[in-house]
Amino acid sequence: MPDGDAVDRRPADRLLDGWEAAWSGRDAQAFAPLCDADVHYEDPLTKGPLIGVEELGALARRLWSGFPDVRLERAGERLTDGRYLAAPAKLAGTHRESVDGLPATGRFVVIHCVFYCELRAGRLLRVRAFYDLYEAATQLGVLPRHGTLGEKALLTLRGFGLRARG
Repeated sequence: MPDGDAVDRRPADRLLDGWEAAWSGRDAQAFAPLCDADVHYEDPLTKGPLIGVEELGALARRLWSGFPDVRLERAGERLTDGRYLAAPAKLAGTHRESVDGLPATGRFVVIHCVFYCELRAGRLLRVRAFYDLYEAATQLGVLPRHGTLGEKALLTLRGFGLRARG
């Protein structure tokens, strides 16, 4: 990148360090200084965008109730152009309590994710988390691991692998 196009990455790093600390710190109010008042958050488990810091905080409290030792950590180089940023991270914790109807499994999980964010006035306006929901479910023991007979049976039940005989 030419010097004229260089972007100061330190503000983005401070913002993302705060984001990781908020998820790890079990204080829903920690999101407020990081997020725009109209923040939109989505991930594979939300039914649509959560709007505002209150809804984001409620999601975090549900996560903390099921995974009381959860932590979010940086997992690679962050990218930004000043308006958008992408941040690889990993979420790690033990599923100790029921959450959203899923009974506690006692399993420790590590979920790699990428946050793709849009900024407004140096704060998070839109955040979309991408992660492999199937992998998360296999770590929790809810779905069979890839390549196993259990996965093949599941796919057969879903209609994959069945062929009409003719």
